[in-house]
Amino acid sequence: MPEFLVFTLTASLGAMGDLAGHERRGSLGWPGRSAMLGLLGAAQGISREGDFTALDGLKMAVAVFDQGQPLRDYHTVETVPTAVAKRPQSRPDALRAAPLRTNTTITLRDYRQGALYGVAVWGDELTVLRDALRRPAFTLYLGRKSCPLAAPLGARIVQADSAEAALAQVQLPPWRAGAVARLLICDAADAPGARHREERHDMPLDRAKWHFAPREVAFQVVHIAPGVRS
Repeated sequence: MPEFLVFTLTASLGAMGDLAGHERRGSLGWPGRSAMLGLLGAAQGISREGDFTALDGLKMAVAVFDQGQPLRDYHTVETVPTAVAKRPQSRPDALRAAPLRTNTTITLRDYRQGALYGVAVWGDELTVLRDALRRPAFTLYLGRKSCPLAAPLGARIVQADSAEAALAQVQLPPWRAGAVARLLICDAADAPGARHREERHDMPLDRAKWHFAPREVAFQVVHIAPGVRS
């Protein structure tokens, strides 16, 4: 049987991609490929500017146990016109250069409250990834740094006939025991019979410039009910 690395993700607040403009930061109802690659890279100690090549060949699927309730937070951001402070060394330097000539903008941040996901990963070096998730080099988040995980990931390697069967073996946090996943998201190439497909821009192209390529993902209705965590 094929081997899969499975783990769970849950947090009081999570934010997963989607719109990333200056005034609005949206959130999907599930973590995309770029988010999962970033999390796996952080667990191994790979910085944002590091080499993620070894992770590019991984395949993955996400089971949605609870996409959480939407929450919108409002921020005010103070900026300095470039004509006033050219090439500042830091944000404090820019603000000091023009204390009375700043612009204040209201920005929106979307989050998901109490989200719970199961993730299955398959490909090379699963043992290395499992060990990294158990003892991550960097702190792991569900999206932004303001969204720390609410429980250990319970990462382990299982054997199963499919990603759906592997996700039935995830270890849910004890306070979410009995949760059932009704939706499975994976690459469309891994679900040729799926009826519903959408395009998502979550394939990292240039991490420094935040450029992402589109990929087709498939949504499947499922019934995944893992056993109670021992």
